[in-house]
Amino acid sequence: MNYQAKLKVPFGVLGIRCTGDVLTGIDFLPATEKPQQATNALAKTVCAQLLRYLENPDAQFSVPLELGGTVHQRKVWQAMLAIPRGQTRSYGELAAKLKSCAQAVGQACGANPIPVIVPCHRVVGKAGLGGFARHTSGTHLDIKRWLLAHEGAL
Repeated sequence: MNYQAKLKVPFGVLGIRCTGDVLTGIDFLPATEKPQQATNALAKTVCAQLLRYLENPDAQFSVPLELGGTVHQRKVWQAMLAIPRGQTRSYGELAAKLKSCAQAVGQACGANPIPVIVPCHRVVGKAGLGGFARHTSGTHLDIKRWLLAHEGAL
């Protein structure tokens, strides 16, 4: 994968992907991954905004996003963007709001190309964390716990 930056964060390394003047993806990379300086102005701005968020969970993101996805996925991602910091919604709550089903909401959450900025970590199961980034255990759930704790939602 070609990244425009690799940012060291408390829970590993974030791979930043940009195309032209839009952010197209953030990937969770292993903590052993070597950080990489931003190769363009947008990647530098993305890194700066992520670092500001890691210092202060109320920091706002303003980088231009290109999410792609299906119509349903985009509706779910927009609904996630509306969940306030420090709060969570269940897959079922979002499904009811969007006239969908919890499984389809969960699949859209897992397909989110820009986690952290599009806060899929704020969507949880009815009785527990649920999954994160298409994982139901391990490091990814540790990242979800870290993000929720950082935002005061745990």
